[in-house]
Amino acid sequence: MKKKEESKLMKRVKEIIPGIIIAAIVFGPSKMTITSKLGTDYGYSMLWIVVVAIFFMTVFTKMASRIGIVKKDSLLTIIGQKWGRWAAIVIGFGIFLVAASFQAGNSIGVGISIGEATGTSPKIWVIVFNIIGILLLFFKEFYKILEKLMLLLIFMMLLSFVVTAFVVDPKAEDILSGFIPSLPEGSVGLVIAFMASCFSIVGAFYQAYVVQERKKTGEEEEVIIDKSIVGMIVLGLMSAIVMICAATVLHPKGIKLASAMDMAKALEPLFGHYASILFLIGLFGASFSSVIGNASVGGTMLGDALGYGSKLQSVKVRALIAVLMIIGATVAIIFGKLPLELIVLAQSVTIFLVPFIGIAMFLVANDKKIMGEYKNNRFTNIFGVLGLLLLSFLAISNVYDLFIK
Repeated sequence: MKKKEESKLMKRVKEIIPGIIIAAIVFGPSKMTITSKLGTDYGYSMLWIVVVAIFFMTVFTKMASRIGIVKKDSLLTIIGQKWGRWAAIVIGFGIFLVAASFQAGNSIGVGISIGEATGTSPKIWVIVFNIIGILLLFFKEFYKILEKLMLLLIFMMLLSFVVTAFVVDPKAEDILSGFIPSLPEGSVGLVIAFMASCFSIVGAFYQAYVVQERKKTGEEEEVIIDKSIVGMIVLGLMSAIVMICAATVLHPKGIKLASAMDMAKALEPLFGHYASILFLIGLFGASFSSVIGNASVGGTMLGDALGYGSKLQSVKVRALIAVLMIIGATVAIIFGKLPLELIVLAQSVTIFLVPFIGIAMFLVANDKKIMGEYKNNRFTNIFGVLGLLLLSFLAISNVYDLFIK
């Protein structure tokens, strides 16, 4: 009986793993910085946008999950079959470029979080943890290791942020007031940045691959049940907690925040060294999960676009993942920060790519020949269209900021 209960528990855990992996990938150091800055500048008043972003992220992640559950072919393969190989190549190369552009920021986050906690040079830890990441690729069961690592890092992040929130002791009525929609003056730019980072269509797109990877490991004998919503709730919870901590600690004092590191520094004089270390643990978890996860997304997409397939067991796919880690570590060591040119490149590619990816995935999920009875229902289509309109608005806003303003 006990064994049966344990197997049931393990089955439930396995069902949520794909969504948890996406949450770990999306919640990186840049996301922490944007979320902390929202709390610092506008207090609790912007908590409502977490709910909006997570809702639309859930709609598209569940859409991708169903594609991964139903089809044996990868999503890029299906797109290539539907519109031609060029479409798959554009998306694959685009995602690789975006991943390469942000990889340096992830590596820097790892280096700074460990360096600050230990009083050592961040560059040492950039090298150490990227080497660890590359070494993990040599293991035959890389995907199973990735699963366990992401679960561990998510647990580490959740624990550190929840304990930090208890330490700073926010008022419940202040938190609840933040879920009433409002748009303070000057907040539009940060709201757009948060929505673009939290409603990550690339992350949702990759969900189809993560689901299929579980099927390829041979662990799932029956159709995988879509439980991606658990991962999205975790993503929203972490975003909200970081915003609450910044709103409680930094906003009342009018402290300006440039990076997530400033949050850790502000905690120490107020709540002691251990509070600062706790937040640094969370920053490390966010950064290292993104170092591995972001590289896996970019390497897998490019490998699939080039015709190498999407299996993480593929030597060529693993080589592309390693290349991304090396690019990120090299930029981090040389510049010590994410160069402005890389940020502009990432934003420029994302502007034109994201709506294209969202529309392609939406049309695949609505194709009865491809999806059969699993095609989108009316609810998904209504909010899917609203999500695409939101993505288009974000793209137009970024075009204005980058090229017109």
